[in-house]
Amino acid sequence: MIYLLIYLALISLISVILTVSDKRRARKHKYRIRESVLLLFSALGGSLAMFITMLLIRHKTNHMKFMLGIPLIIVIQLVAFFVIWGFIHG
Repeated sequence: MIYLLIYLALISLISVILTVSDKRRARKHKYRIRESVLLLFSALGGSLAMFITMLLIRHKTNHMKFMLGIPLIIVIQLVAFFVIWGFIHG
């Protein structure tokens, strides 16, 4: 369980760094981080951290792909967690 928490903390930190970095790059009109990379890190477990960061720094909030996609990923991850938890502890 501790390894899962460490993994989620690291992937969340990376997701926040990527989101903030993409926002900075957008302001400076520099090369951007691909949306597919942002969504990948969200799917790998950084979805909640990325979504909160996006709302706080107002990044990608006008993109339906992110404003619907990341909450959907969060829901899928929660359902998967509770199904696995129930299977293990049920």
